[in-house]
Amino acid sequence: MSVLVGLIVMLGMLVIVPVGLRLADAPELDRLRRLWPVFGAPGAVALWLPRGPAATALALGYGLGAALLALHALARTVRRPRPLLSWRTAPAEVALLTALVTPAVAATALVAERSGSPLFGFGLGILALTVPHFHFAGFAAALVAGLVSRVADSAAGRFAALSVPLGTLLVLVGYFIGDRAELAGAVVLTAGMWTVALLTWRTVRPVARDLATRLLLATSAAVLAATMVLALSWALGEATGLPHPTLTWMAATHGVGNALGFALCSVLAWQRLDHRTAHEGRTA
Repeated sequence: MSVLVGLIVMLGMLVIVPVGLRLADAPELDRLRRLWPVFGAPGAVALWLPRGPAATALALGYGLGAALLALHALARTVRRPRPLLSWRTAPAEVALLTALVTPAVAATALVAERSGSPLFGFGLGILALTVPHFHFAGFAAALVAGLVSRVADSAAGRFAALSVPLGTLLVLVGYFIGDRAELAGAVVLTAGMWTVALLTWRTVRPVARDLATRLLLATSAAVLAATMVLALSWALGEATGLPHPTLTWMAATHGVGNALGFALCSVLAWQRLDHRTAHEGRTA
């Protein structure tokens, strides 16, 4: 499982985050996005080294990049004029801010795990799984929810943009409070992600003008609907003692599905949509 998790985390570090930053419509992030390989490459190498000082130092390099993202989120919160935010635009902004902060959570877990030090009472195995979780259920999910809400300007879109960050926060809080709180977070997150999948299928996919983009969006919606069933069943089993998939099975199904089927397909599709929109704008 460690090899599989490492490959998934590499995808998040080296592809999902930098491509996602390009889609964030935040010009102040352009320099950090261009510099991201400086942070992502050491983090990726750290995954494959034995735990110890070298792996910890490289993980700290990735943590620096993640911390800069979080600081950008803080600066954006302070700098953004309140009159520009409304009940229509605020949910997408909340989703974007969540996306910018969650890699810092992943990086914190990575540094602790690579150093071989349990953190807040969590063992190394849980810390290792926290890293991909907050790249995909954190960064990618919040980013895509915000993008969807901009296209689907509706109550459902705003619900998705708010419930995904809220669910992610509740899951994080549940780590400390207990399995039932984590289950509550999983329910909220699943509701938000199912809404993202529905809106992707019904609202975003039809506006794509080429078959490849429509297929990427359709794949992301279908995979997301399925993988969140697994997430909900695991959280329910942990909270109630009912039979549920093992962590190894979850990594091989829910983890791989979310990484490849949802996150990768989503950012590639949105990049294609973004490029087409920019091209049409220049042509006009």
